Amino acid sequence: MESTQKAFVRDASSITAAEFEELKDAFGFIPLIAGTSFIAFIAMLVAVPIGLFSGIYMAEYASIKVRRISKPIIEILAGIPTVVYGFFAALTVGPFFRQVGENLGLTVSSESALAAGLIMGIMIIPYVSSLSDDVINSVPQSLRDGSYAVGATKSETIKQVVIPAALPGIIGSVLLAVSRAIGETMIVVMAAGLAANLTINPLESTTTITTQIVMILVGDQEFDSPKTQSAFALGLTLFIATLILNYIAQRAVKKYREKYD
Repeated sequence: MESTQKAFVRDASSITAAEFEELKDAFGFIPLIAGTSFIAFIAMLVAVPIGLFSGIYMAEYASIKVRRISKPIIEILAGIPTVVYGFFAALTVGPFFRQVGENLGLTVSSESALAAGLIMGIMIIPYVSSLSDDVINSVPQSLRDGSYAVGATKSETIKQVVIPAALPGIIGSVLLAVSRAIGETMIVVMAAGLAANLTINPLESTTTITTQIVMILVGDQEFDSPKTQSAFALGLTLFIATLILNYIAQRAVKKYREKYD
């Protein structure tokens, strides 16, 4: 117990350390939280616009034949193992960014937050698209008919009636996608590296909470060692964060359903 206290409450620098000291008795978690948030943010920049626009297209513009083909394909994409995305990022996307950076005179790591965030965003697109499609389809047709009755066009109806009505459900779907991104491990391990760097440069390597938990627990340290205790602390932090996000998302979706049920 004494060693555990030494690891976590020795002084303020143990918590706010700029680097995760794996072999020492100071375990700063700020770089891990920053790396997790940074990669998830990049993923959302990719997934939210593409997923939302594809969901709007599927719900409002696509014909029945197109929906019958594309809807199952989108849902199948959500079932691809993340290790496949990770291999693609490590073997293709990472080296591509590095080559482009060298051509532009930039220093780009072969394992970067940009590569991991981009591939993670592509992986999450089906979640955002499918959930947004379902939410938009749940908007009562009477709202659309009322908008058309006062002379609004289809695009005006979507922008001014359908999207505002479906907004709570859309926000809920995005928050669920954020939770999915925060909990991802394999893509980060293979595309972003294992270095817990406190950085906002997307071209540098970084890591996340889940990746660090795996790296700590695969060793042969004792159960009551400071390293093992730090892994449990990181897991608790991740659990609380995802629990809060899921709660907010479920409340948003429930509020939307109660409004139109």
